[in-house]
Amino acid sequence: MFEIKENQRILPDGTRITTYARDIYNCNVLSVEAGTTGYMGGDTGHGGRTYFRIKDEGGTDLKARVSEDKFGSESVEVFLGGDAELETIITALRFIAKVLEDQKNDVHD
Repeated sequence: MFEIKENQRILPDGTRITTYARDIYNCNVLSVEAGTTGYMGGDTGHGGRTYFRIKDEGGTDLKARVSEDKFGSESVEVFLGGDAELETIITALRFIAKVLEDQKNDVHD
């Protein structure tokens, strides 16, 4: 079993969200944190906010790049090396997806 920590984050726009974090252990160690306000009925001007972070806590061959094309579209690329990194990133992404699913506040007609 692993410990899940509840945190509060203030995003760059001032929005406060509850996040959940855990560590993932293999030959490397990752920490992962995610949270969302859930659906709020709009685009970035009126809609929800979502946050996630993946951090090397030791021994992870992890690189990331944020870039912008000539039209101003941004992208985030993540590069990992090693078999343990494959396992820990799969676990991290599953955790992120579970947190966001649990917090999204489905709207039912």
